[in-house]
Amino acid sequence: MLFYYKALSEKGEKKEGTVNAINKDLAVNALQRRGLIVVSLREEEEKTMLKMAIFEKVSLRDVVMLSRQISTLFEAEISPLRAFSLMAANVENPLLRRKLEQVTDDLQAGFSISNCLAKHPEIFSEFYVGMVKAGEESGKLNQIFSFLADHMDRQYEITSKTKNALIYPIFVVFIFFAVMIMMFTMVIPKMTEIIQESGQAVPFFTRVVIGLSGFFVNYGIFLLILVILGGFALFYFGRGQAGKVYFDRLKITTPVVKNLFRNMYLSRIADNLNTLLSSGVPVIRALEITANVVGNRLYTAILQDAMNAVKAGSSISDALARHEENRY
Repeated sequence: MLFYYKALSEKGEKKEGTVNAINKDLAVNALQRRGLIVVSLREEEEKTMLKMAIFEKVSLRDVVMLSRQISTLFEAEISPLRAFSLMAANVENPLLRRKLEQVTDDLQAGFSISNCLAKHPEIFSEFYVGMVKAGEESGKLNQIFSFLADHMDRQYEITSKTKNALIYPIFVVFIFFAVMIMMFTMVIPKMTEIIQESGQAVPFFTRVVIGLSGFFVNYGIFLLILVILGGFALFYFGRGQAGKVYFDRLKITTPVVKNLFRNMYLSRIADNLNTLLSSGVPVIRALEITANVVGNRLYTAILQDAMNAVKAGSSISDALARHEENRY
């Protein structure tokens, strides 16, 4: 259950926000553990929670800033509980604030940082949690959070470049279809009237164009309905496992965009493995984590196969070289 609270800090400062707890008593206890004096506490309405689920999100930039700030706090020898408590009190994103408050409560209850973060996979990926766990085992959490911030910065840059590179071809395709629709529904019908009034013989290909124009004018609404229905069909197909695999394959085989997506996925794989292995994560675990976060099911299958091959005694290079996708 989610509760909205108003409270006073030990310094008399007014605080307000939300806390997750099974009941009201546990919510009060959680707030008191943070050193807050509860003034009021009420359960959040379902409508408010639905609105938060739809409109609120945590961006990659938010997580990058959080990681850098936590790294700085750890370098200053601030305890994990105090560090996450400070971040929960000062972060601007309301959804991230609530998640950090929950992390703080879990840390207070004795859980490790990686276990606390693993409860929020929508914000902290398996890669992120795996890195933090490696930092806990090596005692280098400040370096790990700094590595994570640098890594996510690089991933953000790669993703942004890929999206920007796709804008132009998408724009060209959109303009092409817009011009074609305008030609067939507005320009050609007027030209058809002029041609018919002239009484001249009409060449075969011109008759074909006039026929297509007439089809668009007379049956355009039905064509639009078919396009909409086709869009819904593709949407539902894409939600299934077979559809997801199909579209993932399409990304790396479509001539215009395949190199962009292939380079993006291969860069992501290389960067993830480099970061994980440099942080002391075992090879097999690094392959497993990377397979789960690469973002394309074809490359996930390749990495899982490579992981099994490494378990059987193969080297990473030999395991990956068996797949044609890695020679794209």
